[in-house]
Amino acid sequence: MIVEVQPLAGFDRLLTYEVSEKISSQLKVGCLVQIPLGRRRVLGVVFSLDSKETIDPEKLRFLGGLIQPEPVLSLDLIRLSKWICNYYSCSMESVLAAMIPAVVREGKKAKNEKWIQLHPQNKKGDDLKSAPKQQELFYKLKEIGKPIRKTKLINELGFGLNTIKGLITKGLVHEVFEIVQREAYDDELDDDVVESKWELTPEQKEASRQLEDLLQKKKFGVQLLHGVTGSGKTEVYFEAMEVALDQGGGVLFLVPEVSLAPQTVARLRARFSKRNEKVEVWHSHLSGGERLDAWRNLTTGKSRIVVGARSAVFAPIPSLRLIVVDEEHELAYKQEDTPRYHGRDLAVYRAMLNEACCILGSATPSLETFRNVERNKYGLSQLSKRIDGRQLPLMHIVDMRLDARRGKGGSVLSQTLVESMRERFEKKEQTILFLNRRGFNTTMLCTDCGFVEECKDCSIALTFHRTDGYLRCHLCGFRKVAPRVCASCKSIEIRKKGHGTQRIEDLVSELMPRSSRVVRVDADMMTKKNLFRETLRDFRLGKIDVLVGTQMIAKGLDFPNVTLVGVIDADLPLRMEDFRASERAFQLLVQVAGRAGRGDRAGEVYVQTYAPHSSSIQFSRKPDVYGFLEEEMEMRKELEYPPFRHLIRHIFRGRSLEKTEFYSNQWRKKLEAEPVPGLEVKGPALAPIEKIKGYYRFHLFYLTASVSSCLKQLKKRREDFPLDPEIHDILDVDAHQMS
Repeated sequence: MIVEVQPLAGFDRLLTYEVSEKISSQLKVGCLVQIPLGRRRVLGVVFSLDSKETIDPEKLRFLGGLIQPEPVLSLDLIRLSKWICNYYSCSMESVLAAMIPAVVREGKKAKNEKWIQLHPQNKKGDDLKSAPKQQELFYKLKEIGKPIRKTKLINELGFGLNTIKGLITKGLVHEVFEIVQREAYDDELDDDVVESKWELTPEQKEASRQLEDLLQKKKFGVQLLHGVTGSGKTEVYFEAMEVALDQGGGVLFLVPEVSLAPQTVARLRARFSKRNEKVEVWHSHLSGGERLDAWRNLTTGKSRIVVGARSAVFAPIPSLRLIVVDEEHELAYKQEDTPRYHGRDLAVYRAMLNEACCILGSATPSLETFRNVERNKYGLSQLSKRIDGRQLPLMHIVDMRLDARRGKGGSVLSQTLVESMRERFEKKEQTILFLNRRGFNTTMLCTDCGFVEECKDCSIALTFHRTDGYLRCHLCGFRKVAPRVCASCKSIEIRKKGHGTQRIEDLVSELMPRSSRVVRVDADMMTKKNLFRETLRDFRLGKIDVLVGTQMIAKGLDFPNVTLVGVIDADLPLRMEDFRASERAFQLLVQVAGRAGRGDRAGEVYVQTYAPHSSSIQFSRKPDVYGFLEEEMEMRKELEYPPFRHLIRHIFRGRSLEKTEFYSNQWRKKLEAEPVPGLEVKGPALAPIEKIKGYYRFHLFYLTASVSSCLKQLKKRREDFPLDPEIHDILDVDAHQMS
């Protein structure tokens, strides 16, 4: 038997091996194996059970051995991996590393625990009078009446190891081994989460019918579910999931942020536990054991439902019938490290490979998705009203320029917002304050010479964090103690400027009544594994009055008692050097505003801005989603920007500024000498953040109608381009990050 194996050791091509009779019967496509590579023994994945190359069998080496009896990759994931390599121009090794959990690659086994139980034939302990401790344990086990963990007997009930061994030797009890099931968020099914079917609105019924029709065809299809915030999109997802499960299929439910997983898991488990369906969690914050047990449950068919962030698109779900991509517009679905895939686009492609249905849900669809609806590539279902006739929150635009003219220019929070927060507290209602900038102050500035403390490895200002007194870089993690004097001129006139979530938390605590509780949620407080979940649970139970946070709390979360949302510095996204800035600002405002008024009481939103007349802010007031999409689409069409053409970002990075600039310019000259048909080239230019982690960065942008043909041509030119070993270049296909 001859097989083709993809090594997981920096060797980016298929290798052919001979298989011994001993393991040939067990070998399947997708199995993890050990292979000889030079003098090393490395891991690899079987991609084919026959070789397409004609090779002399005498020259072949034998496969080393089988690591896992079950395939680590299904056939659809192998096909998906090949597409990712071609489309995103990355190595197969990087793709397989993202697809196969580390604990699986390492060949880790399920965790076993020892349990003690009475021997069924020996139920009398009459001869234990001379061993009182053994007699006590024997009758304790009889009282319990079922097996008990050995560690519990020792650590909690206080029985010694010799006592247990004595009963085992006498044949009165015996040890049994049980596989420990490590389940992420196993405590997430709270008493306050009751998920049962309710009467659907006419719009929900129509959307559910459309999705059921799509699923009954058992063919590939994509449906955009566009529903205003609070319109009950999740219930429509659940209805479609039940149809897919009834068909014997598996379901993948993607959320953009890990922070949204606990709430979604709780609702899914509450709903589908009645059907005895296990819900697995899949994201990067899981422990190795949790990831391994979820993988085992899926590959053995014990579980059919997965919920997780973008990496869950690689979960080994059997008979995949439905993929739900909630908040499909979110930037978080784009991976910014190799392989630089987009989770939403992979979900659509994986659905196609499985002849499955893909639902893209959003209150603010991305222009890419909206364009596919216009071209009839995707279907459209709409939910234009909130459930139970609830009104959308009333949005107030607070012009901070007027506050400045009234002499309140130094204030971060407007007086109207502060008064509204106090009113909500008196009524025992809750408030969310949103600012997409963590830390206490954004910069430390010397007012004498203008010096700003910057990161030594990145070209950005350091952010002051009040909790530990350090200045921190939010790109590379560098930190230093905040100085007392200016490093440049030694002046003591060094000031902290700007504001982050820590400062807002302090300000609100000062302005609100003492009995109120104000809590901050951002990446800096995510030190403890379950702290974020516990904070959201406390907020849901009404133990917190004001929640201050970044984009972690801006989307998807449902708190019925929140009646006020404040957006601080709403112009922040608009100041980005990015053609998508207006789209992101609009999406963020609509999503944040949607957290208010989701219960029985009406909600209000206060948006603080210095640019009240910008289109993203004005369209978000109503909110007029289609009006904004049409205006933005016209602008993109005129410039031939995405979604009308694909955008590829080509980054050159190196330790030397001069070398990096030289090679990026030389590359541009090569493209001018050997132009790629249908490719528009812009650049090179210094990246907006010119240095990250000690590497200087120049970038070019390519606009093209066809990614595959463009990449083939670029690869040919790259093969004979003499790039210095100290300079690295990266291609980011369908780039979303411009900095």
